[in-house]
Amino acid sequence: MITRRKLIATSTAAAVAAPLSAYAQKPAWPSKHVRLIVPFPPGGGTDNVGRILSARFSEVWGQQMVIEHRGGGGSNIGNEVVAKAEPDGYTILFAAFPLAINKFLYPKLPYDPATDLTPITLIGTFPNILVVPNTSPVKNVRELIAHAKANKGDVTFGSSGIGTSPHLNGELFMRMAGFEMTHVPYRGAGPAIIDLIPGRLTMMFNTSGSLMPHVKAERLRALAVSSGKRFSAAPEIPTVAEAGVPGFDVSSWYALFAPAKTPPEIVRKINADAVAIMREPQIRQRLEGLGLEVAASTPEELGAFFKAEMAKWGPVIKEAGITAK
Repeated sequence: MITRRKLIATSTAAAVAAPLSAYAQKPAWPSKHVRLIVPFPPGGGTDNVGRILSARFSEVWGQQMVIEHRGGGGSNIGNEVVAKAEPDGYTILFAAFPLAINKFLYPKLPYDPATDLTPITLIGTFPNILVVPNTSPVKNVRELIAHAKANKGDVTFGSSGIGTSPHLNGELFMRMAGFEMTHVPYRGAGPAIIDLIPGRLTMMFNTSGSLMPHVKAERLRALAVSSGKRFSAAPEIPTVAEAGVPGFDVSSWYALFAPAKTPPEIVRKINADAVAIMREPQIRQRLEGLGLEVAASTPEELGAFFKAEMAKWGPVIKEAGITAK
């Protein structure tokens, strides 16, 4: 016979057990596909690196990592998608250099890159290369600086657009070297390179992938790399710091971020799996083949790196009066 006391005790135990049972049966992450938001159009370095990593993540997790291109607005459209996504680990941002500077370029952003995203891992960095036409009398960085100071008002540098990494490289370079030159923005690197080769521009910073074929063909002359250490793909080229501007150290980069408040255990899992993937010899070789210096950092290391990037570029953008529409 079931007494009233036994009935109450049974009901109470069931009520306590139910949420515990539900918790125990919660599916392990990931239990469905994961979106990798690439805030740029298809093609180019971000797409290439993203596809290498997403394919391997899919194999490791047994769930598809699906790339979604959300280009436009200087990467702000895709960045906002992730910043405002559910913080459950199923939406990840493939971030790049613009994430650290857009707060200073745009008068108003619909998200805060410093507080609305949580760092996962720095995938890797890559330098820009400083080049001049092969017909230029300038043979090294010190000669370039001397030429610029002697020809004030006549020295120009091209870039792939206002607020891009090559543009900001040039702005920081002339400030640290103590001279002035005129910025000439283009719609992409290609048209700028076309004008640089015959000498319609004095110099340019840009990625190794776009410039090294012209350097090897002796259409352009490489003077230096922007990073603090020599570029493994072209170790014969000195750094800007070695060549005459001490302290100059600039790299572009790729990283993974998640929405703020993503559970720490999910962030740790994504980081651990990403680091393991990037340390696989075949994956590392493919990434390095794209000109990437693989970093495979911890979330904390990426967080510190990102803060340093914002601290570096904010004053440069403000001093130069650079704005994006």
